[in-house]
Amino acid sequence: MHVSVPPLVEVMRGEQVTLSCTPSKRPEHFVLEWFLVERSGAHHRRRRLASAEQQGSELHPMVHDPRGRSPPYQLDAQGSLVLAEAQVGDERDYVCVVTAGAAGTAEATTRLRVFAQPEATEVLPNEGTLSVMDNAPQIATCSSRNGNPAPQISWYRNGRLLEVPTEVNEDGYMTTRVVREASGLQSLSSTLYLRVHKADRNASFHCAAQYSLPGDHHGRLDSPAFNLTVHYPTEHVRLWMGSPSTTEGWVREGDSVQLLCEGDGSPNPEYMFFRLQDKREEVLSTSLEGKLTLEGINRSQSGTYGCRVEDFDAAEDVLLNQTLGLKVAYLDPLELSAGKELSVFLNSSRTAVTCSAQARPTPALRWTKDAVPLGDGPTLSLGPFTFDSAGTYVCEASVPGVPLLSRTQSFRLLVQGSPELRAKELEPKVEGSWTEGDEVELICSARGYPEPRLTWSHPGGQPAEQAHSGQGWASSSLRLRVTSALGREGVTCEASNSHGQVHHVFRFGTVAPQTEQAGIAVMAVAISVGLLLLVVATFYCMRRKGRPGCCRRREKGTPPGEPELSRSSERPEHTGLLVGGAGGGARAGSGAFRDEC
Repeated sequence: MHVSVPPLVEVMRGEQVTLSCTPSKRPEHFVLEWFLVERSGAHHRRRRLASAEQQGSELHPMVHDPRGRSPPYQLDAQGSLVLAEAQVGDERDYVCVVTAGAAGTAEATTRLRVFAQPEATEVLPNEGTLSVMDNAPQIATCSSRNGNPAPQISWYRNGRLLEVPTEVNEDGYMTTRVVREASGLQSLSSTLYLRVHKADRNASFHCAAQYSLPGDHHGRLDSPAFNLTVHYPTEHVRLWMGSPSTTEGWVREGDSVQLLCEGDGSPNPEYMFFRLQDKREEVLSTSLEGKLTLEGINRSQSGTYGCRVEDFDAAEDVLLNQTLGLKVAYLDPLELSAGKELSVFLNSSRTAVTCSAQARPTPALRWTKDAVPLGDGPTLSLGPFTFDSAGTYVCEASVPGVPLLSRTQSFRLLVQGSPELRAKELEPKVEGSWTEGDEVELICSARGYPEPRLTWSHPGGQPAEQAHSGQGWASSSLRLRVTSALGREGVTCEASNSHGQVHHVFRFGTVAPQTEQAGIAVMAVAISVGLLLLVVATFYCMRRKGRPGCCRRREKGTPPGEPELSRSSERPEHTGLLVGGAGGGARAGSGAFRDEC
């Protein structure tokens, strides 16, 4: 008789386990028994858990010693031992014994291993300040709880495994402690001791628990990362000037300037700012921030400034103070030798105007007129003078290397002299092409100082107000109609000031009369006169109605020139300007019509 069982069975805690036992022969009658091996030191003792007796074709199972297990042990129909919800306490050796009478007795042992994944890995870092001068201070403690078998803990810095021994030494080591819980699970804690360095101030540390799984597999649970607060002495000190300083170290007068000091020690050391006055230190401020602000700095604050780091742990050969030079740039208002105005006479000799500036560093000077560059330097040479020389001259000062530090000053040049006149000539026309009634606009422009006055000789027309244009010119226009008198005399434009006068005559030549328009005007006058006479005659006849002899026909025998006197009581036979009718018409036809009024 031979018995076959799996030598090793591996399961996760909580899973169901079936331990099979297969006899090489199956006689009609045999007994199958399961025993649990208990070890006590070097002694081994078996405890029967369950049995099954083969009678005929049926196998009758029976559990003898459940040992308080919940749920209890079971045997299935094939005689396999069933453990529901595997527990850590089930991790034992199990022996299957088969007794078959004459066939003999056989047994085999199977080992059961129960694995449990531990809880999330926890880490408790040292929250104090660790000094680089200490020998291997405690860094952190890492814990992995409730696993089976007990996990292993490793330490990492910046993702790289730390190779630290378990023996105590001044550079670093670790200690471990395993605790078996009441549940049978195991908890492991590891404490890391390590000598820290300055580079560890930014390092990331963590630990990881590696645990075993069935089938020779493994798992890993990493803890959260943590950082250390490292105390290390100052090795270097840096002092610099913040904005708005330039690359050359200049600052503008009136600006606020920051002096920044930084030492590479930790924790942050104390900073002391000072100013060197006659080789003596004038303490300005002491702070932990390493910052000194000079509000509204002025030129008197130029000089040498310094910063000292108060770190008593620093090595003796470390330079703990630094200095720098503070240069305040300034530019005072510009001064011109010409003042605000410079008056010269037309065609006078040359003169020079000087622009001076009190500044540091030395400014660059440039002259312009109407945004046109004239030259560089403090002196501007002018002349000989024309009216085109008049205008506004600007001296501009700027400090190279110091942005936004600039000033300007200007003066006005006045050129005095007799006026200069410029007339807009008439468009050229052939002789006699001007006609009476043509409309024309005459324009005169003049310049000079004092400003000339423009007048016209023609009393008529509509002169426009004096207007100004560029280059000091003032202009005036006159709109009028051309007449024959203008053709003979012309129109004079005159410009005058206290230095003299000048004029220009606009000539028109022969002016032709308006022929067609004149004939039409004569005809219109004749018609108007005729209508006026007719109205007067009608009015006169109406006034003479009642008088004898007025507008009456003379008798045939009455000689002309002797009118017949009419009585006031008689009414005339016909009245009106003309007397008609059949009879009258006959007489008129015979030459006898002699009515008069």
